[in-house]
Amino acid sequence: MGGGAAVRFGLWVVALCIAGYIVGPPLYWHIVELIKHSSSSSSPCSPCICDCSSHPTISIPQWLANSSFEDCAKRNPEVDGDTEKNVADLLLEELNLRETEALKIQRRGDMSLLESKKIASQYQKEADKCNSGMETCEEAREKAEMALIAQKKLTALWELRARQEGWKEGVAKSKTRSQGKVQTA
Repeated sequence: MGGGAAVRFGLWVVALCIAGYIVGPPLYWHIVELIKHSSSSSSPCSPCICDCSSHPTISIPQWLANSSFEDCAKRNPEVDGDTEKNVADLLLEELNLRETEALKIQRRGDMSLLESKKIASQYQKEADKCNSGMETCEEAREKAEMALIAQKKLTALWELRARQEGWKEGVAKSKTRSQGKVQTA
């Protein structure tokens, strides 16, 4: 506990020193001002009137003096007006450039959109052609399938009639083969 109390005391001293360092100078100058005012109100002489701005603090020889430095500090209404006009003109020019750039970007975007719509339309036409071709193929396949079924029925009907007339499958094939051999010889 003895060590902890010493650390606390040290921290308090440091805190007071920092507070004095921060608050001290302004407080000192306020107290000096108050003392001057209280002593000046009791003094019989009036305050000095002097125009310090007309007397330079450091006198510069005439041959080194540059009058352009003095002119820099003065406000010139013509120059101020020109500067304001120039600033306004520059801002207007900047706005016009940005507007032109924005219009170019918008035009490119519109052209890209139009191009993509054109390509999408082209793909849609191709898809419609493909669908139409698929439908045509499907219809042709269905017709061919129906024709095949009808042909099978007709073949079965002819085969049934032939069997009723005494036709046998194996005999007809051997006769056809033997007739083919006789004709070639």
